[in-house]
Amino acid sequence: MAAEMTTERHELTAGIGAGQPARGSLIRRLLRDRLALGGLVLITVFGLGALFAPLLAAHDPLTIDATNRLAPSSWEHPLGTDQLGRDTFSRILYGARWSLGTAAVATAIVIVIGVAVGLVAGFYGGRLEALLMWIVDVLLAFPSLVLYLAIVGTLGPGLKNVMIALICLSWVAYARVVRGIVLSMRERPFVRASRALGAGNARLMVRHILPNVVPPVVILASLQMGGLILALAALGFFGLGVEPPTPEWGTMINESRLFLQSEPALMIWPGLAISLTVIGFNLVGDGLRDVLDPRLGDHR
Repeated sequence: MAAEMTTERHELTAGIGAGQPARGSLIRRLLRDRLALGGLVLITVFGLGALFAPLLAAHDPLTIDATNRLAPSSWEHPLGTDQLGRDTFSRILYGARWSLGTAAVATAIVIVIGVAVGLVAGFYGGRLEALLMWIVDVLLAFPSLVLYLAIVGTLGPGLKNVMIALICLSWVAYARVVRGIVLSMRERPFVRASRALGAGNARLMVRHILPNVVPPVVILASLQMGGLILALAALGFFGLGVEPPTPEWGTMINESRLFLQSEPALMIWPGLAISLTVIGFNLVGDGLRDVLDPRLGDHR
């Protein structure tokens, strides 16, 4: 009996965090990936720009100067001015605050919801799992943008309603991924050993299964950040996002679309900011996938 208990304890200890490289090794491998490093640089540049926007912006992004409308690039206005004489560079910097900040907050909330739903569904199974996964399947059956437009169109434009729409639809991807992992983990020897030693369901989920869920969730979050930024920009372009004169990238594109032929730069600059930020998150997500997945990492 003592030998069996020793074996169970060994399986339990070996199972926790199995297959996860040391944190320092992960960082070094990620930094050796040139594409991932390039994506990290892009994210860092826009993140620092958003954080230090008050220091980097030489002009108030909301100040209107009718005498300086559609001014070309200059030392005073590096990216020129818009149709109301507002400094484009300052509005790009402050727009990063709204775009990155909103996407980051929404991502944090949907991770909590999606991971919780996936853990419960995968661990308990039965009718509860069937009900939760039916909800997930229904939400995944419709194009996300259509549902975003439907929700925000019903609730009305504004940052609060945009956040509600993003959160209501974005958690389903996490729930499906986590549920699949939990289904494969709950019958592992180290989980059975822990249950035999008297661990309750809550401890099994939080202490032994949840750590194995973290790597794919981190990868999914880095990839989905780009999608949320695009969704926020799309809602802003359709006039359903952050309301003017708030300098949000999608709203900036919407405001400047009438000047596409005469002043295309007004749309190019916020569009370029959106593209580079999304590319940055996608590159980092791909790099994290290669680093955190041992099957892929062994071949690099």
